[in-house]
Parts: sequence; C-alpha cells; structure tokens
Amino acid sequence: MRGSIITAALVALLAFSPAVAQDFPNRPVTLDIPFPAGGSTDLVGRLIAEGMSAALGQPVIVENRGGGGGSLGTAHLAKQPPDGYAIMMGTVSTHALNPALYKNLPYDAQTSFAPVSLLVIVPNVLVVHPSFPANNLAEFIAVLKANPGKYNYASAGNGTPGHLSGELFKGMAGVEMQHIPYQGNGPALVDVLSGQVPIIFDNLPTSSGYIKSGKLKALGVTTATRAPSFPDLPTVAETLPGYETYSWNALFAPAGTPPDRIAKLNAAALKSLASPKVQARLADFSAVTVGSTPEALGAHVKAELAKWAPIVKASGARLD
Repeated sequence: MRGSIITAALVALLAFSPAVAQDFPNRPVTLDIPFPAGGSTDLVGRLIAEGMSAALGQPVIVENRGGGGGSLGTAHLAKQPPDGYAIMMGTVSTHALNPALYKNLPYDAQTSFAPVSLLVIVPNVLVVHPSFPANNLAEFIAVLKANPGKYNYASAGNGTPGHLSGELFKGMAGVEMQHIPYQGNGPALVDVLSGQVPIIFDNLPTSSGYIKSGKLKALGVTTATRAPSFPDLPTVAETLPGYETYSWNALFAPAGTPPDRIAKLNAAALKSLASPKVQARLADFSAVTVGSTPEALGAHVKAELAKWAPIVKASGARLD
C-alpha cells in the first residue's frame, strides 16, 4: 500500500512538473541596475522593464544598486538564486572594464552569469567647451600636438569608459592630455560646461541636449559608424582609423539559471525592444537597438574582455 501511495505521488509530481515550468514567471521579476538612477543604464533598464512586464505577465521591478563602478550590484546578482526571478543590466564597465581594474573582483564576468541578451549600443562622443580652439577632429589633434600636456579632459572617474576612451585616443593620436577624474559624470560635465575643464568623452545621450543647444561642441562620435541621431557628426575613426569605443547594456541572470527560463526572458526582452514606444525613446537619446541571442551576448563579453584588458593595463588605472 505504501509503495502504491509513493508511486502515485511520483506520477502526480511528474505530471505536475511541466505545468510548474510553464508557469514561469508566477511572481515579480527583479531587475537590478548596478548604478544610481538617472544615468543611461537606468533609462534603458526602465524602458526594457516596462515592455518585459507586459510580455511576461508579471511586474519587472527595477532596483538600483550603485557603488564600486557597478561591481557591488553585479556581485549581488551573482549571488542570487538561479531561478530567473533575478536579472541585471550589465554594461561595458561591469563585464569588461572592472575585471581588468579590480584585482579581487567578487564575481567572474563570464562564469558567474548566464547571458540573456545584448540590448543596445550607446555611442560615446568627444565634446569640448565652445571656447576650445578647434572645430573638427583634425584641428583638435593639431592643437593638442602643438600644446603637449596643456589641456585636461574630464571623466566620471578612474577606470570609467570616458577615462579609458581618452587614454585610447591619446595613444592612437600620439597626443598628451591630463586626465581629471571626478566622482561621477554629473560633476565632470558641469565643469566642462563651465569651461573649467575643456574636454570630455561622454555618453552621447547625456551630451546630446547640450550639443543641440550649442553649450558643447561635438567633434566626433566614438562608434564605428555615425549616430543616427547626429548623421552630420563624423566618427572619430574617420580621422583616426581603427578608433572605436562605446557603452552597451545587456541582460544577465545568475549562472545556472535554467535554459528554458533564459529563453523566456530573452523573448520578453526582444519583444520589449521591438515596441514602437521603446524604439522611439531609445532613438531620442541615441541608443542603437541590438537584441541578441544569449550565445551572441556570451561571445560579445568575451570579445570585450580581450579588447579592454590591454587598454586598461596601458592606462595604469587600478581600483584596488
């Protein structure tokens, strides 16, 4: 009798299991953003979360966990149960720069996470104060070569994409600029707008309004192709062949998250990206929609790690 009861229970459990799997998600999903509210990663994350909520039939709740250049929030996600209910917005900082900047990073950019989808590419832009005596990139390089070490460039801090974009530029153009790190992009941009520091490599979404109003002078976008929102603005590579930097946003889950749940999260993310509302909003701040398979995101992270490690090493930047 007891054996029959156990057998019946196992049969019932096996019959029920597929239904349980199909029910994912049956409660809210948390989307961690490892940076403070208001930045480009936060904007993209909240847009994507709204569309994913509709696609999944459950709320996708955004939580900002800033600190350590994104490393604190990223480490938090790596420790969450791999059940699909915890995901994060990864960036070039969290998954390509921090591994080269921190000696004892509390996560591995590749093995601690299950890739979901590369979402968007966000161009950076080289901008200067309107008083800077150059109106294009060739003139900019000429001014720097004629005045080695005279001019400073600002960034959101040591080891940030803006800092390393400047270091890569210096090496490729053969120029000298002094790096001035700030505690965040906001204070850095304030000083560039005032002319205190004349140069910054900034996210295009952050600077676009100031470029349009004439408060900043744009000399080039750092992606390989021109930004759709500024089609007349040349790329840096048009003057300095081979130069390319950009920021990116991608979805990750903890390593070990079941493939069927990754597939469902991927489908929801792609559906969100395809929304006309999301497309229009992303275009407003110059983000280029990608959308990818989990496998493509994994390959992207591997390539980014290989690209940035030597640049970080050459810059001498360390954060621990």
